[in-house]
Amino acid sequence: MPDNIFEISDLRVDVADMTRKPLFGPAPRLEILKGLTFDIPRGAILGIVGGSGSGKTTLGRTLVRLAEPSSGQLRFDGRDISQLSDAELRPIRPRIQMIFQDPMSSLNPRLTIGRIIAAPLRAKAGDKRVAEALEQVGLPAHFARRYPHELSGGQRQRVGIARAIAMRPDFILADEIVSGLDVSSQAQVLMLLEELVKALGLTLAFISHDLSVIRRLCSRVIVLSSGEIVEDAATTELFERPQHAYTRELLDAIPTPDPTTRW
Repeated sequence: MPDNIFEISDLRVDVADMTRKPLFGPAPRLEILKGLTFDIPRGAILGIVGGSGSGKTTLGRTLVRLAEPSSGQLRFDGRDISQLSDAELRPIRPRIQMIFQDPMSSLNPRLTIGRIIAAPLRAKAGDKRVAEALEQVGLPAHFARRYPHELSGGQRQRVGIARAIAMRPDFILADEIVSGLDVSSQAQVLMLLEELVKALGLTLAFISHDLSVIRRLCSRVIVLSSGEIVEDAATTELFERPQHAYTRELLDAIPTPDPTTRW
């Protein structure tokens, strides 16, 4: 079994730039990811951070093959999956799951929570797996009969996590999943993710623009700027000794409370 669950080499993603398309002929290509090379160790929690337009969401979607790589190699558990067809990816997809940023838009409002979690399982499991997943994310079994609009934002995000872990994956990508939550709910979800990674032997890639969240959860961080990795370091090292000017800018932007301020 490889030590790295993902090995990414010279990964590039480009798209047609329709804003510059001439009247005749094809649109020029716009490069989103520019030759990324890095590994994700098995069992790690990797933070992917960068500002708006840095390419972090495109990278995440490419890792789970919701976006197509233009070139380069994307190896999952030792196998190159960068050019696999949908049919070839089908047996691999249960092992690679994603938790989306907005749980309300990613959960079908017409389905109960139980049916939402059970949907990707198909015939593999039923009520038992649904109840198990709900218990693992700290929700009671009777929530399976509720609908998304009946839950709070934090509870809906737990349902998104339950849907992902119900597939018993090896790797989960979490894309800005706490950005819409209050501070208390953020802390609870981060603690839950940390516990699940340890208990289930998961590998997690966590996308965020918030370095304070990254510091709380992740053991390693890659910093993206304009589609390139400008820094790749252990979390402690990155916060104590940032090497790149862009990383220092991100760190300087973290709000620091002033104890002398009176409200």
